[in-house]
Amino acid sequence: MHSFHIPVMGTAFTIDSPLRVAKYGISSVISIIDDELIEKMNAFYSKKFNLPYKEIPKKNPDSRAARITSYLDLVNNIVQDKFESFKKELTESKTALENYLSILPNHSEIKQGFQNLLDNGADAKEKLSTYIENHLSPGSIDVNIMAKIDKDNFAKNEQLPVEFNDAHAALRGFANSKLSSSIVLSAGLNPRLYSYFENFKDFFPDASGKLKKKIILKVSDFRSASIQGNYLAKKGLWVSEYRIESGLNCGGHAFATDGHLLGPILEEFNQKKDELVQSAHQLMSKALEQKEIPVPQKPLDLKITVQGGVGTAEEHNFLLEHYKVSSVGWGTPFLLVPEATSVDIETRKLLVKAKEKDLYLSHISPLGIPFNTVRGTTNEQLKEKRIAENKSGSSCPKKFLALSKEYDEKGICSASKKFQDIKLKELEDKKDNFSQEVLEKKKNKITEKACLCVGLGNASFLENDIRIKGQAQGVAICPGPNMAYFSKVVSLSKMIQHIYGKISVMEMPNRPNMFVKELKIYLDYFKNEIEEFMDEPSTKQKKKLEKFKLNLLDGISYYQELFTNKTNLFQQSKNQLLGELEELKDSLTGINLEPKVSRAIST
Repeated sequence: MHSFHIPVMGTAFTIDSPLRVAKYGISSVISIIDDELIEKMNAFYSKKFNLPYKEIPKKNPDSRAARITSYLDLVNNIVQDKFESFKKELTESKTALENYLSILPNHSEIKQGFQNLLDNGADAKEKLSTYIENHLSPGSIDVNIMAKIDKDNFAKNEQLPVEFNDAHAALRGFANSKLSSSIVLSAGLNPRLYSYFENFKDFFPDASGKLKKKIILKVSDFRSASIQGNYLAKKGLWVSEYRIESGLNCGGHAFATDGHLLGPILEEFNQKKDELVQSAHQLMSKALEQKEIPVPQKPLDLKITVQGGVGTAEEHNFLLEHYKVSSVGWGTPFLLVPEATSVDIETRKLLVKAKEKDLYLSHISPLGIPFNTVRGTTNEQLKEKRIAENKSGSSCPKKFLALSKEYDEKGICSASKKFQDIKLKELEDKKDNFSQEVLEKKKNKITEKACLCVGLGNASFLENDIRIKGQAQGVAICPGPNMAYFSKVVSLSKMIQHIYGKISVMEMPNRPNMFVKELKIYLDYFKNEIEEFMDEPSTKQKKKLEKFKLNLLDGISYYQELFTNKTNLFQQSKNQLLGELEELKDSLTGINLEPKVSRAIST
């Protein structure tokens, strides 16, 4: 029905998106990291829809998995009820039907079918109802796990078995739910977690070759996709979708490539898709034979989708047509759509005002991975206040990111007061070894970490007027750089019509093309990496920088050829695009690594 999906955003921002948009056929993704938030939302929506609710206390032996299962089943039930009501509304209200048709893409076969019925005067409820029953379906209720957020858990100082790790328990929660949908795995390969999938029959094909639950891998390059896909195939598990995300022009955590840009990456997937399919099918078939599970006669379906930085209908259509992707992820713009995402009023106002200079790649994540955010969040304000009062660090009530075992085998979060107190004391003991400038820089690296577990979940509590307990953390939010070009709160209908080119909700005429924007971000990232390496340069680092630069230059050459000879889209802005690419190429070529690195090494 739709050629876009809403990716996972934070822990709260899409926690209930399926309840808001699934009835329209729009797929979205729920984060299942935070079982405490999930339990609160379960109670909230049970009360709102007058459904029975039984609290699952934290002390229960398998509370994390049970909470996730319970909430996902609740969401599924509510979505199904909403969808049935929506179908009835379409048959009974001409206005509702017209509004629905206005948000479908013009090329949609379903829309053409509706139009044919109406044009032929077939407005009888019975015919319309039959058509709706046969052709409409709700959007998928997908879930996300960051595979590396898999903290060990303990009971009375005794480490629990691996299946009670955070990611393992979250996977079990999804596997035990009644959903027939997909789990999106992000943040790289976790062998123990991937092996745990084998415990659940829903991830294996049934006798007819169908999967009740599917696996989606979020990846940033072809090599990673191939390695992870084959790893799972050897266990008899099929990857149904590779969700390609821009390394830097995205929201949330940013996993930079070695200078490989989105266009060339998509080109490689487009050219080598059959290679992915055949390789995985052969490996999966052998594994299924060994497990005595029926082997599908032909490879299962495999989709390639993309997300990160898309902002216009022209870009959307280009990705669909040129790279043959099945769907395009629109994340950041939907943070300004109250009908689709859970964001508190104050934070939405901040996003509306955000300009390019306000959106930046930070180091606030305790995971040690660059994190896209916006200046001026309430989370940042409270953190800076604690730092100014010499009380840096957070209370760390949830501990999902308590992954450092430097000082405690149970794990400590680098954003916690406990961790930062230790680090600051160590730094204080060595302060005579550093200049004041270096000392301040090292201190900032310790105290800049933010409590994302609480910060990324608070928006839902504030939006729904749910009481927030514990130390005040405010709201942390993770829009991509694309937020700078969307400057007003809009309705769901208008955002969808913007995606399909029927209207425009952007008021910035000079928004850069998504590929050029990503290139600019990578160039800035490259320059920062050079500065970072100046402190402790090495031959290995120099080679890495040289490779990074070469990959960027190759990407520029690819885009120059693409916009000149390979597409009929972007014709109005073609000369401008080529001019910008040439300028960026000159800037990149002018960066001479040899003198800087060798001079730093010699000194």
